[in-house]
Amino acid sequence: MAQKPTSTGPSQRQQRVAELVRHALAEVLQRGDIQDPVLGTHVVTVPEVRMSPDLKLATAYVMPLGGMDEAPVIAALERHRKVLRQEVARRVNLKFAPELRFRRDETFDEAARIDKLLRDERVQRDLVPERDAVDEDGEPETGPGH
Repeated sequence: MAQKPTSTGPSQRQQRVAELVRHALAEVLQRGDIQDPVLGTHVVTVPEVRMSPDLKLATAYVMPLGGMDEAPVIAALERHRKVLRQEVARRVNLKFAPELRFRRDETFDEAARIDKLLRDERVQRDLVPERDAVDEDGEPETGPGH
């Protein structure tokens, strides 16, 4: 009996629904529909949403513009989770409104970490091509026994 291959990532449907939820959340946050002193003073970006396979849980990765006050912003979003869920349900036509949870977006941190690694002198030494080797006559060497 052949085993069904396991998928390595989210399905196309998960990705499509995640993008719809992301747009709905971004619209609600942009319009200022949620009355909260913390959310009222911060522009919050939603770079990514990931859906569970059954589409009942949406994890939204968020970041306040400028990266300031991350913890209070995420706490405010968690406080208003029910209202945000209702607003997402109104904008996205799904059988069930997904439960929302909010996480800090770490994309920029990861990019900075990779950039730092690439600037490391040991990595730079490996990335810079060696000059073409030349023999005593100034002719390029072509390999063993040239």
